[in-house]
Amino acid sequence: MDVTQSDGDTVDALKLFSKKSSKTAGSDPYRYNMDYPCIGTCLIINNKNFHSSTGMSARNGTDVDADAAIKTFSELGYKVNVNTDQTVAEMKQLLHSASKEDHSKSASFACVLLSHGDEGVIYGTDGFEKLEKLAEYFKGDRCKSLVGKPKLFFIQACRGVELDNGSFIDADSVDAQTSERIPVEADFLYTYSTAPGYYSWRNTTNGSWFMQAWYMQTWFMQALCEMLTRFRGELELMQIMTRVNRKVALHFESSSNLPGFNGKKQIPCIVSMLTKDFYFPDFYA
Repeated sequence: MDVTQSDGDTVDALKLFSKKSSKTAGSDPYRYNMDYPCIGTCLIINNKNFHSSTGMSARNGTDVDADAAIKTFSELGYKVNVNTDQTVAEMKQLLHSASKEDHSKSASFACVLLSHGDEGVIYGTDGFEKLEKLAEYFKGDRCKSLVGKPKLFFIQACRGVELDNGSFIDADSVDAQTSERIPVEADFLYTYSTAPGYYSWRNTTNGSWFMQAWYMQTWFMQALCEMLTRFRGELELMQIMTRVNRKVALHFESSSNLPGFNGKKQIPCIVSMLTKDFYFPDFYA
């Protein structure tokens, strides 16, 4: 399934984006230039049903995450492209095609991946692929129109089978564009729903915490969309992601009848190669 914003909605978003971004046109060397006609494209891949050969169960609840991502990234001004139940080959083709598009009039690119996973890999409906293989299409030597611009990947997937029992703390114990060469790996941000090696929780009714495991809302995606909506135009992206981490870490724990799966915790993981501060425009300010 491929869902794209209507032309009317896209035009309205672009007008708002252009009007707002003109205030901060690329004069700050420590802030990404947002003076483009469009903030960019957001590619969403939502894998729910898997071939029996993979041994993977259906990811019930993932549609809630996909809907939240569609709403949030559309409101941020992205042209959203949603694809459901993609094989590995289809995932690679989608990302490859997206990298070949002309992004010269876009300020960034975003990708939301909702699927099963393990450490270093993410599943298509018929098998798995290394995440680095999916992201490499956007490296600076392969996607010229996104050089120097943020490439944002938000990944809701398990990264292993370890469970986090949590630990207790006392409440008072926590307080200009240039011609310079840049690394091809620069300006990427990978935000994972969980730390390396760990399970990622998803609720079969409400979705995930960062986008919950089989037994609860995906803590990551719900927290991500909430914080992006609340703090866009106010906080820099890494500050927003820190608030996502806090929301997931402190406000959620698993609820399961399965032995050993109840009362578990989760912490998202941010891997940043960004070289500047990134602010989403607030259309409604």
